[in-house]
Amino acid sequence: MIKIATAQIDVIPGNIRENWKQIEQEIQAAKEQKARILLLPEMCLTGYLIGDLWDQNAFLRECESYNRKIAAASRGMTILWGSCAVDWSKTNDDGRPRKYNAAFAASDGKFLCPSGTDRPYTIKTLLPDYRCFDDRRYFTSLIQYAAEKGTSPEQEISPFLLPAGKETLCAGVLLCEDSWDENYSLSPMSILAEKQVSLFLNLSASPFTLGKNEKRHRMLGASLSKLHIPMLYVNQRGLQNNGKTCYTFDGMTAAYDEEGTLRAEAQPFHEGLSFFTFDPESRKLESLAPMPPYTGNMLLPALQYGVRKFLSSIHTDKVVIGVSGGIDSAVNAALYRSVLPPENLLLVNTPTRFNSEMTKTLARDLADRLGTPYVTVPIGSFIDETASVLEGLPAGRSTIHLTGFMKENMQARDRSSRILAALSSAFGGIFTCNANKTEMTVGYSTLYGDLAGALAATADLWKYQVYELGRLLNDYFGKEMIPEGIFTVKPSAELSENQDITKGLGDPLIYEYHDYLLKSFVEPWQRLTPEDILSFYAEGTLEEHLGCRVKVKDVFPTASDFIGDLERWWNLFAGFAVAKRIQSPPLIAVSRRPFGYDLRESQVSPYYTDRYRELKKQLCGRS
Repeated sequence: MIKIATAQIDVIPGNIRENWKQIEQEIQAAKEQKARILLLPEMCLTGYLIGDLWDQNAFLRECESYNRKIAAASRGMTILWGSCAVDWSKTNDDGRPRKYNAAFAASDGKFLCPSGTDRPYTIKTLLPDYRCFDDRRYFTSLIQYAAEKGTSPEQEISPFLLPAGKETLCAGVLLCEDSWDENYSLSPMSILAEKQVSLFLNLSASPFTLGKNEKRHRMLGASLSKLHIPMLYVNQRGLQNNGKTCYTFDGMTAAYDEEGTLRAEAQPFHEGLSFFTFDPESRKLESLAPMPPYTGNMLLPALQYGVRKFLSSIHTDKVVIGVSGGIDSAVNAALYRSVLPPENLLLVNTPTRFNSEMTKTLARDLADRLGTPYVTVPIGSFIDETASVLEGLPAGRSTIHLTGFMKENMQARDRSSRILAALSSAFGGIFTCNANKTEMTVGYSTLYGDLAGALAATADLWKYQVYELGRLLNDYFGKEMIPEGIFTVKPSAELSENQDITKGLGDPLIYEYHDYLLKSFVEPWQRLTPEDILSFYAEGTLEEHLGCRVKVKDVFPTASDFIGDLERWWNLFAGFAVAKRIQSPPLIAVSRRPFGYDLRESQVSPYYTDRYRELKKQLCGRS
């Protein structure tokens, strides 16, 4: 029986030295527990999402130096880890030094080579370049390596023969995407299976998104059941970003038997080693401690972890939150309260004459329940004074006139860029952006106003998910921290008489429908356009395709009404809202297509296909 340890370390992107310190501790802990083999994740020294740090030769040399340190630390055991390999004698297609996303193995202080090769690492075969992944921008694949060498991938993909005490483990080592091969013409797992490996070892740097682990279990289960080989999977933990989008890494080490059944799984974002035994003869893989598969809702744990890690990364633990009495600010306040002590939060209400007594009371009630400091800063006089100074100013041949809409935006900007920014500076922390994905999609927000802040923690959640998160937070606290009135009050910006909730007025979005319409523009792998939406509408299948419960014809009695609404939001989504999203704060990704650097956007004009125009003419006689 071979004892194997896995370490899902908290990788700090771009900080090789600190990551080595963690790795060194895990090596020592694994040795103390008599593990024969230690598995570490993909890119465990450098981090995975580090942008163009890969262009720095000094950084590459540092990585090589610490690869040698890991190898030297392997005395008395075998260590397998993912890192960057550099071939200084060659260049990538961009003319920079040749880099490989690689897996290294070392035993008793020496690097090991895959069977039949003379290189001390195996090269990642499948390099993703979709979503947030940019492997092909920086690394050369094993496929290209083989082509340049005049061989084939089948020849170059080889197992490691890993010393494990008196045993030798023939292991098929895979790097993350090498197991996600369903849409590739090449299957590294199938090639390794033909070379008589007895265990697959997948080293990953796989960002968390909702539903992704379930998909991985289904996909790997199907592949392993065909190949009849078990697998150990180890992933990073931590928070990494590509500038605009922050991704959590959940760890969740997993063991699958040779029939593809999930047998053990670490808790999400869990620190520490996991231990397994493997019998090469029977191919039986077992965890030494109970590791039941995780079945809980991942939304709240992922956001709590992401917020906690973000605050740590910017070295702050104090937060100012503008609270209106509405659901978005209340959920953000409760989310931050779930990771910070109450004295480290300051909730701020900034009313004008347009804010109802109901929402002001709800905001105060929220602060009382959360136990946080709370201040009220009325801003009506500030707005009126500013407006009076600006009104009538000469501007060439005309004079300045402020419309009601302009004054609404002034309120939003005064709240964030002035009041919250000043208070957060005085409080010694940051202030938040409380946006949700629905409003981000169509730009229903104010630049430098409610779109400002250090982090938009809930900006990858549709409005219905914000409500869901609110319920999860109340469950987490074990009591009603967010008052029930906040769940039931009509969503409204309360910036004018036209948004008076006491008269039943509120936001222009019908969230029960628009959440799902806008989601179809953003998240499906084959994203929908007005042509698709109008085709489904004409067929009478739109609700089925969108997954919404609302009957569209109950909301829009005529085709003209429906098309007018569709074009209103499409024009915003594909128009000025793009510029707003570009200038928005970073967000924590939980969906399969978050805004930022995942859904990559260009500022172009909204476009309607010829087929859309034909359908529109057929339905309502207008082109």
